[in-house]
Amino acid sequence: MPLLLPSSLYGLARPFLFGFDPEHAHELTLDALARTQNTPLACAYAAPRVDDRITVAGLQFPNRVGLAAGLDKNARCIDAFAAMGFGFVEVGTVTPKPQPGNPKPRIFRLPQRDALINRLGFNNDGLEAFLANVQRARFRRSTSKAPMLLGLNIGKNAATPIERAVDDYLICLDGVYPHADYVAINISSPNTANLRSLQSDEALDALLGAVADKREALAARQGRRVPLFVKIAPDLDGAQVKVIAATLRRHGMDGVIAANTTLARDAVAGLPHAEETGGLSGAPVMAASNRVIGQLRAELGAGYPIIGVGGVLSAADAQAKIDAGADLVQIYTGLIYRGPALVRQAAQALRKRRT
Repeated sequence: MPLLLPSSLYGLARPFLFGFDPEHAHELTLDALARTQNTPLACAYAAPRVDDRITVAGLQFPNRVGLAAGLDKNARCIDAFAAMGFGFVEVGTVTPKPQPGNPKPRIFRLPQRDALINRLGFNNDGLEAFLANVQRARFRRSTSKAPMLLGLNIGKNAATPIERAVDDYLICLDGVYPHADYVAINISSPNTANLRSLQSDEALDALLGAVADKREALAARQGRRVPLFVKIAPDLDGAQVKVIAATLRRHGMDGVIAANTTLARDAVAGLPHAEETGGLSGAPVMAASNRVIGQLRAELGAGYPIIGVGGVLSAADAQAKIDAGADLVQIYTGLIYRGPALVRQAAQALRKRRT
């Protein structure tokens, strides 16, 4: 996942960089970002942040383009991504205890379709290390009138029985709450056994009820109410979306993130690695994500915050997310295939729509 190149050179260098194993390239890049953030070397990937302020869930976002969770799982590179011009960055998913994730290899490129398959499985260094990294970040020291916002994405350990999943989410919520502009509750990764079952009616009701109660206690104690977003899958039918929408409303969730990676393979059938287990991201998930966004908007009505993610590889793709019903957009795989220039291109396009 090579990012440390000026935008004009990224297209030339990408074929060489894609010669590395995807996860190895990813780790090398994160290491480089961590070392160079807040140094003069950050000019290699830095860009002015597009000013397109919008208030969503009571928060003022400096622009509508964010980084999706999963890229910086341990919150090591917050300042580097802030320098790229994102309006908001979401890091994680973090779990209470460290865990290695699934066996390697576990990331696969499908360049013919601008796609990835991953089965990482919430590999991360655990909540304690995550919070230490968050607290080291300097982005909030910016003198900007509209500083970048930070989302912290939480999940459950693979070893925790699904019946005890709520415990893990509450542990993480308690830890991240003081440091987050918003908290994302990830119940939609396909790479942790049975996790998506938390999207079902009774399980979701129990989880969000417990999370809502915990948030009220934390808000009372800290004098600050942090918005909660729930991240869902694209592999849902209309009836499932309807239930989820009603449950989000019932428990006072502040927004929804649609959508995570897909298990569907229709769009990549026959390509190398297409049958690998895991979640498919990139261009092939665009239509499914937009469908779910549209269904959510129809169920939730105008004004309910929706973050659209999945398949944004161009400014036009970002516009399509907004057209589908999203208020904000996130990118991940697009950053890998298009480089840092995509952030500014998308943000500029969305600003022009509003003028």
